[in-house]
Amino acid sequence: MHIGVPAETRAHETRVAATPETVKKYVSQGHRVTIQSGAGTGASFPDEAFSAVGAEIVDAATAFGADLVLKVQSPTEAELPHLKRGSVLVGMLDPFNADNAAKLATAGVTAFALEAAPRTTRAQSLDVLSSQANIAGYKAVLLAADLYPRFMPMLMTAAGTVKAARVLILGAGVAGLQAIATAKRLGAVIEASDVRPAVKEQIESLGAKFLDVPYETDEEREAAQGVGGYARPMPPSWLQRQSALVHERAKQADIVITTALIPGRPAPTLISVETVQAMKPGSVLIDLAAGRGPEYEGQRGGNCPLTVADKIVTRNGVQIVGFTNLASMVAADASSLYARNLLDFLKLIINKEGALNIDLADDIVAATLLARDGEVTRKA
Repeated sequence: MHIGVPAETRAHETRVAATPETVKKYVSQGHRVTIQSGAGTGASFPDEAFSAVGAEIVDAATAFGADLVLKVQSPTEAELPHLKRGSVLVGMLDPFNADNAAKLATAGVTAFALEAAPRTTRAQSLDVLSSQANIAGYKAVLLAADLYPRFMPMLMTAAGTVKAARVLILGAGVAGLQAIATAKRLGAVIEASDVRPAVKEQIESLGAKFLDVPYETDEEREAAQGVGGYARPMPPSWLQRQSALVHERAKQADIVITTALIPGRPAPTLISVETVQAMKPGSVLIDLAAGRGPEYEGQRGGNCPLTVADKIVTRNGVQIVGFTNLASMVAADASSLYARNLLDFLKLIINKEGALNIDLADDIVAATLLARDGEVTRKA
């Protein structure tokens, strides 16, 4: 089979969908692998590294013209015409974007969106959301440490004692837990909150204090259990109590990192405009939901309405970071992990003879199939 890996062209995207490690395995399986020239440059994988393991370095048209195309992000409007009708496209294709799904169906490709993989033990090795969120949580802390005008750890010096930074992390999924672990390594004092009571033990095991908002009704307890490994929208009564607690803790924090996202829905507001106004001058807010929150003053914020996608803005002395692709800031490892996710997924749709074999009886294959035979197969 001809496997093509085009260069990513979207803004701020430096990852690549294959690495020399995975290309070597594809070639050993008898596949022809073509890599667009420069596709791996942003992730520190030069063309020579791909050539050395048997890949062909080609132009964009050849890479997009493959039987199986591997991408990081969904093709742009300009890239769609290069896809061959009847080919297979695998990547992070934004399955909750109905317009994008329709365009892929119109292009005549069989498209698999890996973000839609079920959160099951069997799917862990190809869980692209987890592999990339893990990196985002790590990088969020490093960005905060860089922008914060003080030390992170407590230091006892001849000139006096420097207090440890107080870090508040909202959302304890993969990104939040990695942020806790990284901030702990840097010596910060950490508090964390999540709607799911099951993560309390994980938060505390990493050295953070869990901010507990008690549940007062059966509706609140049921919503807090989440679904499919994801948090669910909480009732207004619980959100009001959580908001009051977060407001008070954010006022004391030096760094706030928000990570709350619910697939297919706008990101919840965790840090209000009023809370930002009450935060300490010099504090830092890293919003991992930038660009995916409710609209505020003509633009979509994130977990904070004041967040501006892909920019750092200062409001009331608080620096608010809205970078939307933190994983690309650690492009080499992000690409390596993502490429392994793709390698494991392809084992489900390519048989031992190297031919395409799409088995919709497989729950992972069925869940990730976004478009086929000109039709959208997955509802947004």
